[in-house]
Amino acid sequence: MAPKVLLVDLDGVIRHWRQPDTPIEIAHGLPTGSIKKAAFASNQLWPAITGQISDKEWRSRVAAYLGATYRVPTAAQAIKQWSEQPVEVDQRVLSLLRLCESVARIVLVTNATSRLASDLQSMGIASHFSAVINSSEVGVAKPEAGFFQTALSRVQATPGQALLIDDTLANVEAAENLGITAHRFVGYTELSSFLQESGVLHEPAL
Repeated sequence: MAPKVLLVDLDGVIRHWRQPDTPIEIAHGLPTGSIKKAAFASNQLWPAITGQISDKEWRSRVAAYLGATYRVPTAAQAIKQWSEQPVEVDQRVLSLLRLCESVARIVLVTNATSRLASDLQSMGIASHFSAVINSSEVGVAKPEAGFFQTALSRVQATPGQALLIDDTLANVEAAENLGITAHRFVGYTELSSFLQESGVLHEPAL
């Protein structure tokens, strides 16, 4: 029996940031790599993706840290520019997922801040998913088992009825430990093969 729910990660699978941070860092006198290092440090990011603080507060804290650490008075402007960088939506992957809709519900499962809903709207992809499981709304993030258990409960599926597509190995392994068949995303071709082998993609992927 083919799975009835396809759990799909956002960043690294559907959404990609291609713009380098270096020009922003140079313009504001910040060391190369300092923005991502600060923004994605666990003590900064984890409260934001588990709903303890808002997206706005997270970015404000990152700016404050950069300003104090590197004595940069324009750190807030740097984070504003970083936050507004354009993203790339992988339309081929979205189209591939749409081909599975007659068999499985497409559910977005992502570690995200409170800005997710507006991001999906601005990218024009909010309507592509039958449900959205946002870590900052459920209060637990991948790879914690509770995140996947909450996702399955909300879409009324058992682990054996779900597939996961995620680009992070830890998330894939965590899902597999719960009995969810998972695929680590590395590219379109491999994803197409996985979906066909799993029985949710019947049309040839072009």
